[in-house]
Amino acid sequence: MTGGASLDRARAAALNFALPGDLIEVAAHGTGHINATFVVTMDQAGTHVRYLLQLLNTHVFREPTLLMDNVVRVTEHLRRRMAADGIRGLSRRTLTVVRSLDGSPFWRDGGRGEGDGFWRCYLFIEGAHYSDLMDSTHKAFALGAASGRFLEQVSDLPGPRLAETIPNFHNARTRYAAFEKAVAEDQVGRVASVAREIAFFRENLEGFDRIVAALASGEAPERITHNDTKISNLLVDDETGEAICVIDLDTVMPGSTAYDFGDLVRTVPISTSEDDPEPGRMVLVPEMFAALSRGFASGTMVPERAAEPKADPQAAGRSFLTEREIELLPVGARVITMLMGIRFLTDFLDGDRYYKVARDSHNLDRCRTQIALVRSMDSQASMMRETTLSAFAALCQDHAGRASGRDRT
Repeated sequence: MTGGASLDRARAAALNFALPGDLIEVAAHGTGHINATFVVTMDQAGTHVRYLLQLLNTHVFREPTLLMDNVVRVTEHLRRRMAADGIRGLSRRTLTVVRSLDGSPFWRDGGRGEGDGFWRCYLFIEGAHYSDLMDSTHKAFALGAASGRFLEQVSDLPGPRLAETIPNFHNARTRYAAFEKAVAEDQVGRVASVAREIAFFRENLEGFDRIVAALASGEAPERITHNDTKISNLLVDDETGEAICVIDLDTVMPGSTAYDFGDLVRTVPISTSEDDPEPGRMVLVPEMFAALSRGFASGTMVPERAAEPKADPQAAGRSFLTEREIELLPVGARVITMLMGIRFLTDFLDGDRYYKVARDSHNLDRCRTQIALVRSMDSQASMMRETTLSAFAALCQDHAGRASGRDRT
């Protein structure tokens, strides 16, 4: 069994999607925490073509039909935006939903004795990979740029408002309440073994709900955001090192740009993986953070074409983010890292029911690396703020210089 789905069950699901050719193989794929993922290989007139098949975890995503409505709307909008900007190779730049035999963007297998299965299928993006740990400032810049660009591209998605696939997903207040509930109930008798971790979160709550409050008050605008921009959800071209596609769109819904920047910071400019059983190895790496910030700022620039119909002609070449949003970006990094640490600890206390684990202490190890990262962020808070603001200031200066040069010609 792989994530609750056998290979035979996955093979049966694959045959219910509109995949041309003859089925050759179905194999388990990836290391995702939530869904079960497979690669389907088809023989299409002598050429092997691969597809990505997934069984959604409907305990996590309780409204999967609405989720797929979001995915279809977002991917179709991204394709239109990129085509208008003259970008080629669109099937590698955004996910492509493969329809079922009845034309739906998903297929249900009716359970087969293993629970009602909700399946979906995408084209497999070849010649690209994801990383679990950053190894160069070049890649850090590229991943930041891809994430910022994604936010800009979906910023003009026409209504209605996207569905919330996981309500209160990044709501710090809700997550903290769930954590305290897990502590109080102590369902599997683990509370006594994590007294230090519990104390850390209780003692370091200052500013934890800062983004929630900013959204509620209108201080920060609600945006369409990815909400899970960890390093493994950004594909990089094998040859060029360019970040070409943002994947795992299950949590694309209303949110704050600070959340997306925050998850990038939590997983990209760091010294070790979130699974490291030695949390002392986890720190924020300043040069990686600077490269990521510059990339993210560049990605949020409004393209010249996109700004043409707007009343303000100066919008082109500038970030679409407000000044207050930019100021909140490094705040989001600490908030998301705290939030993920609390979520990992909550799952550990509840008996590891949410995230996939490979060992008894897996979620606890994850929690401890997040605590170490929060401490590293706190010791470098001034650097983070100044670096982020400088990245966007340099963007504005560059735009002003180019605009001045055009005026002189």
